[in-house]
Amino acid sequence: MDRTTQHDTAAADEEFSAAAPPDPDASGAGETSFADAEAPPAGGAKPAPEQDEAAKYLELAKRTQADFDNYRKRMARENAAAADRGAARLAKELLPALDHLELALKAAESDSDVVKGFAMVRDELLAGLGRSGIQSFSPEGERFDPNEHEAMAQRQSEDAEPGTVLEVYQRGYRVNGAMLRPARVIVAE
Repeated sequence: MDRTTQHDTAAADEEFSAAAPPDPDASGAGETSFADAEAPPAGGAKPAPEQDEAAKYLELAKRTQADFDNYRKRMARENAAAADRGAARLAKELLPALDHLELALKAAESDSDVVKGFAMVRDELLAGLGRSGIQSFSPEGERFDPNEHEAMAQRQSEDAEPGTVLEVYQRGYRVNGAMLRPARVIVAE
């Protein structure tokens, strides 16, 4: 080989070794970690425009994810509220029939098969409402609460203190803890 060919070969070897990746068996010199790649340049220099843009997109992705999580939670709450409103609407349609059934059972007060049949129908209706989250309550003997009771009349009573519910005309109903219909009651004077 002549001298110019040897010089060109040596120059090519130097360029190749400069462009080659660091040897993984080396003592860690020349390795780049993820932390090093995201760290700002030393000396207080501004980060590269690519890093600024990447940070903006990362922040946008985080905000979008948070917005979606909030949307999903809000939709779950609204769906539950809509289901409660639907159950309440159905219950309001059924409650007068249930009230009349209760009155019929009180009036009959015998052990005939017809009365037992009506009692079974009433119990099945109450169980169905209960499975839908609607619970009845009868506040007899409790302290009168205008948030849960509707006073129909007042009566003198020696056995109860004033403000106590003596008798329940109509049961009250709650849907998942919220008042659907207050109980109609007679209150002691």
